[in-house]
Amino acid sequence: MAKEWILNMATNRWGLNKKNKVGPVAKWIREVAPKSIEGWERAYLRLLEENILKPKKLEVTNAKEYLNEIGKELYIKITEVIQAEIDEVTEEDCINYIKQLVIDRTFQGYLTEKETIYGRLEKLLNVKIYPAPDEWDRLYNVDFYIQINDKYIGIQIKPITYEHMPQVHNWIEWLSESHKKFMEKFGGKVFVIFSITNENGKKEIYKEEEIIGQIKQEIERLKK
Repeated sequence: MAKEWILNMATNRWGLNKKNKVGPVAKWIREVAPKSIEGWERAYLRLLEENILKPKKLEVTNAKEYLNEIGKELYIKITEVIQAEIDEVTEEDCINYIKQLVIDRTFQGYLTEKETIYGRLEKLLNVKIYPAPDEWDRLYNVDFYIQINDKYIGIQIKPITYEHMPQVHNWIEWLSESHKKFMEKFGGKVFVIFSITNENGKKEIYKEEEIIGQIKQEIERLKK
């Protein structure tokens, strides 16, 4: 398995499996619809010669030899380039990497996610949203706020995963006491915005339509 991982990583890194190298294999196999692996091999080698080797006018005109050359190129990349890079890695590099991975990069990713949702909220609500003072974060669990006249609406953004979705009500209940104190002092409710990553890797607001509707109602209430 370790050998396969190295081969896969190096192949992807240097693009040795890209369409311009080996052809659009997924497209070709659907078009050929082979009944056996032998049939697919024959068809693939023919398509490779017709669509890659001949148009590029390569010195290698035989498809099997061409694949051998790609394999040799991969071997050189692994044994010379990757090996040289591995030799330069120190124990300190590994220690620092792990620390950066779990602390620095995780925190930066967390901030980026909150900023993405923050921008979307401003667009959907058509109001200016401000970062909350540090004191509000500590006392009321509030990340951002909306000012309506002399009143404030609190916003807390909490990134979650699909696995955490059943716990949403538990978090709201746990935060309710501090959010109640915020409302007593500033007049507006606090809304917890749960952000989640969808199947396409994009950040979105959990139950967006529902929560945006609730915030709009609160804005109208405070305007009266």
